[in-house]
Amino acid sequence: MQKKWVVFFCVFWWQGSNDSLPSAEAVMFLKFSLRSVFYGAGGGNDIQWCFSQVKGAVDDDVAEADIISTVEFNHSGELLATGDKGGRVVIFQQEQENKTQSHSRGEYNVYSTFQSHEPEFDYLKSLEIEEKINKIRWLPQKNAAQFLLSTNDKTIKLWKISERDKRPEGYNLKEEDGRYRDPTTVTTLRVPVFRPMDLMVEASPRRIFANAHTYHINSISINSDYETYLSADDLRINLWHLEITDRSFNIVDIKPANMEELTEVITAAEFHPNSCNTFVYSSSKGTIRLCDMRASALCDRHSKLFEEPEDPSNRSFFSEIISSISDVKFSHSGRYMMTRDYLSVKIWDLNMENRPVETYQVHEYLRSKLCSLYENDCIFDKFECCWNGSDSIVMTGSYNNFFRMFDRNTKRDITLEASRENNKPRTVLKPRKVCASGKRKKDEISVDSLDFNKKILHTAWHPKENIIAVATTNNLYIFQDKMN
Repeated sequence: MQKKWVVFFCVFWWQGSNDSLPSAEAVMFLKFSLRSVFYGAGGGNDIQWCFSQVKGAVDDDVAEADIISTVEFNHSGELLATGDKGGRVVIFQQEQENKTQSHSRGEYNVYSTFQSHEPEFDYLKSLEIEEKINKIRWLPQKNAAQFLLSTNDKTIKLWKISERDKRPEGYNLKEEDGRYRDPTTVTTLRVPVFRPMDLMVEASPRRIFANAHTYHINSISINSDYETYLSADDLRINLWHLEITDRSFNIVDIKPANMEELTEVITAAEFHPNSCNTFVYSSSKGTIRLCDMRASALCDRHSKLFEEPEDPSNRSFFSEIISSISDVKFSHSGRYMMTRDYLSVKIWDLNMENRPVETYQVHEYLRSKLCSLYENDCIFDKFECCWNGSDSIVMTGSYNNFFRMFDRNTKRDITLEASRENNKPRTVLKPRKVCASGKRKKDEISVDSLDFNKKILHTAWHPKENIIAVATTNNLYIFQDKMN
């Protein structure tokens, strides 16, 4: 019935206009309206998700260095970067769509692999610095090259990714193998020329931003002015200029004079997507602070504090641990922000501080298992979350290689599994259900049989299409919507 009404409205609206022919804007409106009804605006649970690809080894014995620690699409979605605990960055490029196969999109294949960080040792503090990549952030493309920021616990690097398919030949003072010639033997001058060669992708570090964080870096976020970025550790947030490596400005410092008085730490931080003076940071106490850099140089006093009062009936020994926010993300529009704590995803309207406008339970069935999750340290897992391109769907990970999607318009949710059992291309993923208690149905899985060693902490959504990337230990799964 809803579909008929929308079609009727679209036709009525067109006929009621004074134009004899619909304008380009009108045609776009009609297309979007009809697509939103029949296919869902931006995807979500109205579409069927299909297996596309899986990257990584099948071995059961996974090396620590191969565990994926971050996943990020670039602004066009053409490139997909992953970082791992071994300090490596692997970039996948989407191939051009096959014109003969209308039901398939271009696959992602390895474009470049490079060692971003090496293990280091801080001799002053007698501390080992892991090479693990904590975060990757792409810069918008301005020329033929691509740029990205990658960080481990202490050092941030700006990488340039460029292509080379020609090489110079015919030097006067250099042989073809690179050896220099004796200038006295040069009798004629040649004009060097460029010759075609096999495509080579080079990754070179252009800037290294170091020695600014005492504690472990957990977030980096590029400003909408594309000239500055922030980096956050447990107690401080610094503001950097992309061209200046030897100094940064401290914009948030929550370190108390006496460390025994420390009650919370910074868990994540992000710049607003449109307002270059605004950023937010979340804490281990479950609060989010919005700061305006125009107010003062040191943003210790927040402009807004987002906090939901705790339900006394849910109060327990674990309340403070599970309320800690592991990720915060602004919507593309900048109107909302999403936070992820241990059990739920919350959507906040920037104009309303006292409570979230939407709350989605990710795995509420684990509330009764918090004691065992505390004993095996799983309660401290930091799950990330992401928006789809139109801000209508949110996605986050769970245990047993499950990941969850929540449709903000229809309020429906779905649980899907990243598994090699369904690894045939275009195989439709079957929704999974977890039985918390009572009699288990045929297609359900018991909460007691969930594998807590299999967890999806890192997810990413293509900015323009229904393509998602999900990291499971050392494997990267790519899923897409079923194209009709």
